[in-house]
Amino acid sequence: MTRIFMRLAVATLATTCSTMALAQAGTPATAQAETEAATSDDEIVVTAQKREQRIEDVPITVTALTGARMASIGVNSLSEVAAYIPGLQIQEQSANNPGFVIRGITSDNGSSQQGARVTLYYNGIDISRSRGAYQDLFDLSRIEVVKGPQATLFGTAAAVGAISLVSAKPEPGISGATNGTYGNFDRTQVSGFLNAGNDVLAGRIAFAYKYRKGYVRNIAGDANVPNQNQGGVDQDDLNGQDQRGIRGSLRYRPSDSITADLVLTYDGQRNPGTAFKSRAHAPTGGQTGDYGYAELSGSPYSAAVLGARKLGLDRNVYDANLTIAAELSPGITFTTVNGYRKFDALEVFDADGGPAAYLEFAEDAKGDQWSHESRFAFEGPKYRASVGWNAFFENGYQRVPFATEEGTYLACSVAGAYAPIRSVLNSAGIPTGTGCVAPNGTIPATRATGLLTGGRATAIPYAAEFTNYGNNDTYSVFADATYIPVPALELTAGARLLIEDRQSGYSSIQPNSVILAGLPAPFTTLTSLLGTANTNGNKFVAEKSFTAILPRFNALLKLNDAVNLYATISKGRRSPVVQLAAQRTAFGVGPNLQVVPQENVWNYEGGIKGRVGPFSGAASVFYQTYDGFQVSVTNNGVTTTQSAGSAKNLGVELEGNLKLASYLSVFGTFAYIDGGIGDEAANGVFAGNRFRLQPDTTASGGVILRLPVGGATVYATPSVTYRTKAFFELPNNPAISTPGYTLVNARAGVEFAQGRYSVGGFVRNATNKRYLIDAGNTGGGFGIPTYIAGEPRFYGVELGAKF
Repeated sequence: MTRIFMRLAVATLATTCSTMALAQAGTPATAQAETEAATSDDEIVVTAQKREQRIEDVPITVTALTGARMASIGVNSLSEVAAYIPGLQIQEQSANNPGFVIRGITSDNGSSQQGARVTLYYNGIDISRSRGAYQDLFDLSRIEVVKGPQATLFGTAAAVGAISLVSAKPEPGISGATNGTYGNFDRTQVSGFLNAGNDVLAGRIAFAYKYRKGYVRNIAGDANVPNQNQGGVDQDDLNGQDQRGIRGSLRYRPSDSITADLVLTYDGQRNPGTAFKSRAHAPTGGQTGDYGYAELSGSPYSAAVLGARKLGLDRNVYDANLTIAAELSPGITFTTVNGYRKFDALEVFDADGGPAAYLEFAEDAKGDQWSHESRFAFEGPKYRASVGWNAFFENGYQRVPFATEEGTYLACSVAGAYAPIRSVLNSAGIPTGTGCVAPNGTIPATRATGLLTGGRATAIPYAAEFTNYGNNDTYSVFADATYIPVPALELTAGARLLIEDRQSGYSSIQPNSVILAGLPAPFTTLTSLLGTANTNGNKFVAEKSFTAILPRFNALLKLNDAVNLYATISKGRRSPVVQLAAQRTAFGVGPNLQVVPQENVWNYEGGIKGRVGPFSGAASVFYQTYDGFQVSVTNNGVTTTQSAGSAKNLGVELEGNLKLASYLSVFGTFAYIDGGIGDEAANGVFAGNRFRLQPDTTASGGVILRLPVGGATVYATPSVTYRTKAFFELPNNPAISTPGYTLVNARAGVEFAQGRYSVGGFVRNATNKRYLIDAGNTGGGFGIPTYIAGEPRFYGVELGAKF
């Protein structure tokens, strides 16, 4: 009771469910006006083309959500935001493993040897390396999602699109706010900002803290559960949240022609483990299904081998960026954007999804990135042009330690190489394969070591590790030119010349198995449990260089001042993969280098955007062709990339907003995507498969009400999101998919004292719909896929104040 009272006391400083509710808030009057803008038809200004433009004047498909709109809907995470943007999916399996999907194309591989497809930008800086990409959303100005390849606009060439996060910048005057929520699962969120300064120098500091207990009960080590399989560590409940962030910003404007912005950000997580739940390995008591309790105990050797005693994530990200914009003369500007980002993350997870100490892994990822871009922009009555250069350097590694118990591993493994061993175990009454954990949750496999060693040992720990390294340097020059023959027509052409130096490294440590080494033929000739080559810690290195030219062409036709047609042709590219591993040779173990060719995409699209009376919106149609389409495949815990051949993608995206009255508007989005691997025999097992993580149809809609009543304002925003069936892996497998589902969300409350204070409530997934956010995972690479349940119903109160 004391804990709840203390958290409620903190929550009384809150204002809205969304930590973005106060984006760009200044004086109370300004903050109120910005909140009301969520229901207005005011123009949205974006910088997708590196210059401020009305969104309808941008000749590419771009969706923007302002802080005010996100606050009204009540979203405060990347995955929640994505549900309201057509063509975008974001999967948050964990903060360490987000999946970014634009138009069916996924970027989520954690290997340091790979490049990203979807570029994530933070204040103009590339942060796309997946283990360092996750960013909490607090005190944001807006999110822009640019779809289609954008070679001349983004530094790493954004193969299929880019997500741009823009933080609120300091402004003249003194203002501040604090906001938060309290809800079920002990959900507590507190955030706010303080802004002070004048026209020359202004500063802003913003923060956010989010805590929530796990929504999947984990009975591992629970003293209240009788007949536990694994004693020892009392694990936390799974799929919880414990994260914090702080951002300091400084804006210096010595004159009207020069602006310098320095932004320093820290983002960190201490989240409990991810609920990888097995359908084959039941927890104690035999409860089955994807949505019940779990028994993920990790390894008895977790602290020594995996780096932490409990399942969970310990992640820190540090970011600094400096942007300087100068007007050199009328019509000529120079902008330089410079950034540094460092991340380190350790995530310990139970990959078999059950009570056996079978597949226990961790991922230790570290990296740093340096980025520099400068561009000159020229503008006249008949033309616009820009030219510039970019350099991007990243160094990192991904180390994956593995722990198991030898007899348990041999009994649970479905590998054909162990068939003779399984025959011996079966004849002794020890079930093997998926039967190594009994339907009631007991683990007969724990007897395997004693049987296979003739009683000389009852448990033999085994540990291994695999590490991949990446040292990638990218240089480019780019130019864009827009010709305006008449005021109603703009024609744009541009290209980027890209030079890459990609260096990959690999090492592994895989001791021989004690049990296998002691068994005579004909049981097995193997000595390693995992069957892959062991470098004994020696690091292999390979380096390759690549070049590419990436063009884009755009046309914009202004039907009138408010409605525009546009068309675009652009080329995108995902970097070749210098994929380095190890292999056995006649002389021992040597490097195994495979250079996976680059993935090329040509994108063709057109659309219409603008406003007619009380309606504003956009519609686009696109068609994409791929060659060298890259896919990731996991076997024995090791993920590799290979080419699946050709792919095609056809889609339609719609979004609109209708203002019914000054206090009431409705909004909606719709996307249909028919994309997948080409159905040609040359594409092998992937032929005819749909893209992973991508439903063919998604939609969202809602109502935004802000009704003045006396001296207060009543607000309410009910909304609905919908998506059809999606596969989680390639090749598609119906067992590794989720059916379609609909989620209902709402927030409502009252603002008073001219918007200075507010009180309200929120609910997400109001119908408590059950759905999956992922399936397959590392366990799938060993023949036992695991499943991660989506969020249940969350509800709570929101309170706040601002000045």
